[in-house]
Amino acid sequence: MRLTTRGRYAVTAMLDLALHYDRGPVSLAEIADRQGISQSYLEQLFARLRRNGLVDGLRGPGGGYKLGRPGSAISVADVIDAVNETVDATRCAGRRNCHGEQRCLTHDLWEDLSTQIRTFLANVSLEQLVRQRDNVQTLHRLEPQLNERRSEATA
Repeated sequence: MRLTTRGRYAVTAMLDLALHYDRGPVSLAEIADRQGISQSYLEQLFARLRRNGLVDGLRGPGGGYKLGRPGSAISVADVIDAVNETVDATRCAGRRNCHGEQRCLTHDLWEDLSTQIRTFLANVSLEQLVRQRDNVQTLHRLEPQLNERRSEATA
């Protein structure tokens, strides 16, 4: 099972948008530069994201994209679905013809795994990812102070 580049890039671009939400509309050129993703590829992804209501595009000077709804209301699964990506661990894409025209012995196992992954991704919002990233950055910023306090406590 693997998530293709399309799904990974879409989630990455949406998280970038969520991280810069407070700055107003974000251009695809900015996302492309920060994330190392081709701008033309982002244009294709954002057309799909816009059609699915996950982003709003603003034209003109100072234009760009913003989230189409709050980050708390956009799950990773929503983003993956919007770009027509699937997370499927079965070899047969769920058609149950993995062993010739028969279901293989482990089909149910892989189908259950796919369901678990889907459930997990549906329960992770962009807002949660932003908060998680903010917590890590805060920890890294505070780490020198924490290490200094630890040193003082052991001295």
